[in-house]
Amino acid sequence: MARAMPSETELQKIIGELRRELAEARAQQTATADVLKVISRSAFDLDSVMNTLAHSAAELCKADFSALYLREGDVLIVRGVAEADAAQADFLRKTPLQMDSSTYVGRTILAGSVRNVADVGNETEIGHIKKFSEILGFRSILFVPMMREGRGVGVFALARKRTGEFSQREVELVQTFADQAVIAIENARLLDEVQARTRDLQESLQQQTATADVLKVISRSVFDLQTVLDTLVESAYRLCGARLGLLYLKGEEAFECKAVAGAGSEEASLYFKGRPIHAGRATAAERVIMTGEVHSITDFFADPEFDPNLRELIRNAGGSDLAIAATRSTLAVPMTRDNDVIGVLVIASSQTGAFPERQVELLRTFADQAVIAIENARLFDAVQARTRELAQSLENLRTAQDRLIQTEKLASLGQLTAGIAHEIKNPLNFVNNFSALSVELTEELNDLLKGAKISEEIRKEVDELSGLLKDNLGKVVQHGKRADSIVKNMLLHSREGSGEHRPADINALVDESLNLAYHGARAEKPHFNVTLERDFDPEAGIIDMFPQEITRVFLNLISNGFHAVSKRKADNGEAGYEPVVTATTKGRTDHVEICIRDNGTGIPPEVREKMFNPFFTTKPAGEGTGLGLSMSHDIIVKQHGGRIDVDTLPGEFTAFTIVLPRTSNLSSKSRG
Repeated sequence: MARAMPSETELQKIIGELRRELAEARAQQTATADVLKVISRSAFDLDSVMNTLAHSAAELCKADFSALYLREGDVLIVRGVAEADAAQADFLRKTPLQMDSSTYVGRTILAGSVRNVADVGNETEIGHIKKFSEILGFRSILFVPMMREGRGVGVFALARKRTGEFSQREVELVQTFADQAVIAIENARLLDEVQARTRDLQESLQQQTATADVLKVISRSVFDLQTVLDTLVESAYRLCGARLGLLYLKGEEAFECKAVAGAGSEEASLYFKGRPIHAGRATAAERVIMTGEVHSITDFFADPEFDPNLRELIRNAGGSDLAIAATRSTLAVPMTRDNDVIGVLVIASSQTGAFPERQVELLRTFADQAVIAIENARLFDAVQARTRELAQSLENLRTAQDRLIQTEKLASLGQLTAGIAHEIKNPLNFVNNFSALSVELTEELNDLLKGAKISEEIRKEVDELSGLLKDNLGKVVQHGKRADSIVKNMLLHSREGSGEHRPADINALVDESLNLAYHGARAEKPHFNVTLERDFDPEAGIIDMFPQEITRVFLNLISNGFHAVSKRKADNGEAGYEPVVTATTKGRTDHVEICIRDNGTGIPPEVREKMFNPFFTTKPAGEGTGLGLSMSHDIIVKQHGGRIDVDTLPGEFTAFTIVLPRTSNLSSKSRG
């Protein structure tokens, strides 16, 4: 049977429906394309995607408003709203719903099925829907779950002010948008994971770079511990995004701040470096010292045990540029060696709350590196100290060896000199005695010849010859006395031994030497006179020496001074000239200085160059042997390890300065 052709009216109706469906399909495709564009362009902005989806769904379904709930833990929170006014949107965003059967949204996501409510006024099972209806002004509502791998991740909700269910086509359309929302959520999750992984990699790279930099500093600055500590604190402060970084090291009585990093760290240094800490509860660092474990204070103003003075300082700092300003929490990590806390590494943050585990591990790493650097510096210092001790011991041994050799040489020279002097002494005595006797015989011969009858010419010749003989014998006697003086001095200086090596009061020795020399000079020349001045430092005190040898040096220098002032007075006869010899002592930490000064003739440059040479003298025959200064130099320099300096101005003064160490490396067993 043939099918009847539709009438023109029916055809127009069919064409209108097709046009309407085509327009709706185009609108749906356009909306879907717009959503996909937003998803592709705003993968990093999930709220923007959710708002676009809500708006497109509401527009295509002719809903009065729409909302997208996303799952966050055990609650559902609105992340996208469309067509609602500001008050309604604010209410939805601030009213999270529990993900349980007490709400339609919770039931939808738990069941994973669509709920299409035609009239909320007829709903009696769930009371909250009527409250939402009154506040938002809707009568019908559609809930579409957003599922990913069988798990609900959110709910798409559309509402109208009129009653009636949403059509199947509208439900399918919203399901399409829900699927797109799931795609957007997954994209955002993947992007967050990628970004989080990227941040972790960047932080890991920064940490590795900082660690490498610190290790470079440790390897290059083993002798400069402060540079290493500064680098460690700076790296920890910077990588943790902290406000302040501190490093404490254990001292003899307390832990002292050795490094500070952060804005305004100069002012912070003045505060923390002047504030040693001990084991206690007032700060995280003090708690670390007490327990040896990591400690953090999540909020300074909420911790009742926190140091009230430091809390007040932070409060008063306010918004200034000081590193301590605006800090609210702190993390402290121990630096341990052999289970003993030797230091604390601290960072302070402007945020409250617990510190991330990553920052705790980072500070642990830096604390371990600090311990390595400290140990390296300690070992380096120990090696350096031991090296210096060995070098000093070697130098002392060499010095002692030189002194022993010199003492042995002096002893050998003394024995040789004594032998020579004794050999010379006997014939010299004969020369001196027979010279004196010959002078007497010459005088007796002259007396006998006075009674003899001889011509005047012969008598005159005899007198001339006898006078010449007498003069020659006088010169022989004079030079014999000088030779005898030399022999006596040689015997004096060649005596075996240098007396006892013992501690002695240097001031007493100098004073005794002045008195002996003065009375000796007065005994030799009764008219001799000189002013003796003394300036003894009580700190000079006791030194380790051979007192007998040092006394010999003082006597020699003082006698030389007496000779110089006597010569100046005799040669020049200056009006108002007063001979003065001054003895001065000065005590130093490891040595003593003795100065013998006279205002006599001074020493010319050509004489000064030779004055310590053996047997060199400028004194007249019989008054000096040239051995005094030479032996004095050997006693001071070679025997005692000291120094003898000369300062002089010809015609004005001469000053001999002796420097003697307080202790000697030679014992009495090393005497020559």
